[in-house]
Amino acid sequence: MGRIRIVIADDHPVVRAGLQEMLSSQPDFEVVGEASNGVEAVALVNQVQPDVVLMDLRMTLLDGAAATAQIHAQHTKTAVLILTSYESNADILRSIEAGATGYLLKDAQREDLFTAVRTVAQGKAVFAPTVATRLLRQVRTPGRGALSAREFEVLTLVARGASNKEIAGAMYLSEATVKSHLLHLFAKLEVSDRTAAVTAALERGLLHLD
Repeated sequence: MGRIRIVIADDHPVVRAGLQEMLSSQPDFEVVGEASNGVEAVALVNQVQPDVVLMDLRMTLLDGAAATAQIHAQHTKTAVLILTSYESNADILRSIEAGATGYLLKDAQREDLFTAVRTVAQGKAVFAPTVATRLLRQVRTPGRGALSAREFEVLTLVARGASNKEIAGAMYLSEATVKSHLLHLFAKLEVSDRTAAVTAALERGLLHLD
């Protein structure tokens, strides 16, 4: 792919300036705008339609998760990478459910941030190791082990060989929402890819071959 067009959304000017300088050091990155709150972030994405939004969670007027949900609903090709100091279970799950493709902490190394931006720009999910651990622990807790109706429907279509795009069309969802369901599926089934998810579901009796 060509240059990755990035919007930075953070309520601290010093943070925005630091990220701008850091990201501009990479030849394949182009920062196309900055926002100081969630409302500005949504408006800016509507205007410039970037590939990636680096989204802070705690902002005025509209927080990062709410802004992510609005962006996700209107611009399915724009990936949102949460970049925050917070990693509570509620923050993580709310962000993913809003449509975020990644969740990184602000103490991440430069190269980890660069890699994360490139990864979400390709439509793939990326999580800080501590965040992934928390997410897995959360979905393993009692009462969350069973698949939701939507997750089961996604799993059934995956088993039939449907792509994310085909699943999205069949279920009247965005591809980003399908990816979110897949992430939850993978965590609940303790697997890392589609094939392993189907295999695990068959082994556990959740799916049956025709």
